[in-house]
Amino acid sequence: MRFKATALALLMTVSMVSMAAAPAAATQQADGEAYSGANIEFQTTGTAVADYAVDGNVIVENVTVQSASEAGSGIDAGLESTTDIDAAGLEIDSQARASATIRSESGAEMETHDNHRGVMQVRADGESQVVNVNVSGEAESESDERVVVTKDDGSQGTFIVVGDGEVVVNEEGEVNADIEQGSQLVYRQYDGERSDDDEQTERMIRNGTATAEVYVQQPQEDGEETVADAVEYGEDTTVEVKSASENRVNMTVDRAESNGKVVITSVSEEAVENAEDLTVTVDGEAAAEADSYSEVRQSAAEGDQPRYYVSQSSSAEATTDVAIGIDHFSTRNVEMQSEDGGSDGGMTDGDGAGFGPIVALLAVVGSLLAARRHA
Repeated sequence: MRFKATALALLMTVSMVSMAAAPAAATQQADGEAYSGANIEFQTTGTAVADYAVDGNVIVENVTVQSASEAGSGIDAGLESTTDIDAAGLEIDSQARASATIRSESGAEMETHDNHRGVMQVRADGESQVVNVNVSGEAESESDERVVVTKDDGSQGTFIVVGDGEVVVNEEGEVNADIEQGSQLVYRQYDGERSDDDEQTERMIRNGTATAEVYVQQPQEDGEETVADAVEYGEDTTVEVKSASENRVNMTVDRAESNGKVVITSVSEEAVENAEDLTVTVDGEAAAEADSYSEVRQSAAEGDQPRYYVSQSSSAEATTDVAIGIDHFSTRNVEMQSEDGGSDGGMTDGDGAGFGPIVALLAVVGSLLAARRHA
């Protein structure tokens, strides 16, 4: 009987650990699926992504896509006049710890990122795609490649075309985009009004100067390890976060082409101590600290040496943005370290589950076995 009691206690412990190790999950709904993570929430309805919220703030109410060939008759009058498209079916295809991928029957791929920006990418992989977005707020075109949505509370979100395409506000105040094959529509949300630094980051993403972002953030549950999420905007750029702790972030950046580019990193002050005092090395050599984004862009474009620029968030997000201009490419190792770099702390990437629950499980098992021996 004691053995059965021990086994039952162990089974309950394993069940509780499994639940704690899964901070983001997609659950089946009657009319689709619902995804809930540390920062983002949304639902799929069979043909749309609905109620896309970042930290509980919904700006994107509904997103539908269709291939340009199938939606052609609906957009003949132009994107500004298009108020409806025959939406293609979609479903959540896969999910990692800090992201989820949604596949559309039209050939589009949506990737959502569970970070404080709530980045969503709609990629036109197979052929050109038309995207229709019903927004909760006032949408305003800043150019043919960028639309800003502002809610009554002042919070904003931005749609950006990366590559070839166009994004506009239609007659009903909705956001329409036509993105060419190999291009994408990117959505980024802010907890307040965009700053000048935010706008500069958007321009670098739009024109292909910045081909990736890395978000280092506090885990959802106490005791879990630092979470890192990579957003790749260029198909020829891949980023792998090797380790992330309270004092150090180590990653490799690989590009198929040799010309320099910028990598944007956003570091939560709760995840990395003294984030505002970060220093950067590239392949073990210290990068030079720049005084502006323009110096970082110049170092990437001219290939003189790696440089980085640290920008403190002016909002309540409590994050530090670091733009790193890498002068040339093959595979480069990038490390960011705060002043107190002696602690190795926790380590995980966007798919890791961390060791905290395992250690807790082993401790409980040991206690149960010890109790059984002395009974």
